[in-house]
Amino acid sequence: MSQQPSTNNYQLKVCGLTKMDQIQELISLNTNFLGFIFYEKSPRFVLNHLSLEEISEINHQGKVGVFVNETVEKISEISEKAKLNFIQLHGDEDEEFVKKLRLSLSKNIKIIKVIRIGNDFEKFKNEISKISNLKSQISNLLFDTDSKVFGGTGKTFDWQILNEIEIPIPYFLSGGISLENIHQLSTINHQPLALDINSKFETEPGSKDLEKIKIFKSLLK
Repeated sequence: MSQQPSTNNYQLKVCGLTKMDQIQELISLNTNFLGFIFYEKSPRFVLNHLSLEEISEINHQGKVGVFVNETVEKISEISEKAKLNFIQLHGDEDEEFVKKLRLSLSKNIKIIKVIRIGNDFEKFKNEISKISNLKSQISNLLFDTDSKVFGGTGKTFDWQILNEIEIPIPYFLSGGISLENIHQLSTINHQPLALDINSKFETEPGSKDLEKIKIFKSLLK
């Protein structure tokens, strides 16, 4: 059986963007989702490089704002000013927070809820079970590797854990995805909608290695 994930037509999200020239090139490569990190402690905090107005002028339907334990008011304000299409909740946001945010956001803005996966399988199962209460509020899940710090770790969790549960809605896969492990994607039964890449495709935080991304993208066809 072929190990290449060529039959799955994964969509691609490139996260941690900070440079306008790279963003425009990624758009020309038909990148599906562009990730902007609005978390001040991140080395890829986008507002250190681009203004909300500049982000708003980017002509793309997959602009994702990544937030960590931010207030509903701040997320709503930024989403409007930057004209975001998706809000990615990457912190400890609970059901009540998600419902409150959904009411505050424009209807055309979708919510992606991150579930961080570590060694505690029971905790992971509990988080998945809670999602059934949120299916009308969120459009996607995103599975990432758990760590003490929020945001990209560049580390991969055991993807086989995804074969142990029923995933209720389409999901993004994140956490250390690289040219070296892309062949292992074929072992996941319920395939991801999209792959989320970041630190493995950089020359330094926020500066993407576009040639490497082109190679990776060619393997997704």
